[in-house]
Amino acid sequence: MSDNYRMEDPQTSPGSEPDKGDQDKDQKSGLMEKIQQLGQTNVPQMSNDSNIHCLTIVGQIEGHMQLPPQNKTTKYEHVIPQLVAIEQNPKIEGVLVVLNTVGGDVEAGLAISEMLASLSKPSVSIVLGGGHSIGVPIAVSCDYSFIAGTATMTIHPVRLTGLVIGVPQTFEYLDKMQERVVNFVTKHSNITEDDFKDLMFAKGNLTRDIGTNVVGHDAVNYGLIDGVGGVGEAIKKLNELISQNGGYKEEGMIQ
Repeated sequence: MSDNYRMEDPQTSPGSEPDKGDQDKDQKSGLMEKIQQLGQTNVPQMSNDSNIHCLTIVGQIEGHMQLPPQNKTTKYEHVIPQLVAIEQNPKIEGVLVVLNTVGGDVEAGLAISEMLASLSKPSVSIVLGGGHSIGVPIAVSCDYSFIAGTATMTIHPVRLTGLVIGVPQTFEYLDKMQERVVNFVTKHSNITEDDFKDLMFAKGNLTRDIGTNVVGHDAVNYGLIDGVGGVGEAIKKLNELISQNGGYKEEGMIQ
């Protein structure tokens, strides 16, 4: 008879107690697992009754090709179901998007951006460290955006890696893909199309490449990001938007 079965046996006398040795083993194994995975013994978690969901976009945004295991990635097939669940969950009233990404797959990044922009619930993004390349549309897709004072955003043209067929159709395809990014960013931020393209095609700002690296206040001055701030300011703004929205209405929930 196993120890687990004895602990659940209704015939056990009221005065009996579970084996303390087994409890100590379970606690030690759980503690060792936390230390191995996170290097910490106690990791703070958001409370179960929180009305805010925190979505993190970190590392490289992975598209249809799987990246090497040593790369830190955000997989779009993980993020998209989360956003659908957020939209359907009546307990979640707002979304905080935390970005520290180098960019990645254009279509995967645009898919995440479009889903964030189409949420019926308030959303706030914050760029910490970096929100480069296709991370720019994700940052501006929310209702309000913040950037840390030392965080950066790299704006550059769309690039292809690997074999490129040198025919006019290839360059037309690249141009159309680039227009999708430009149209999305200008639609969801205060930057003009001309200013964004000037940043995208600027020469001399990036080593061996064209584009611009904007830092903190510069991103706000260009109209790309709404304000400079950290986590505290982002959560405060999200709570304001939630109160203005009047909370989540159940009629919007899929039955």
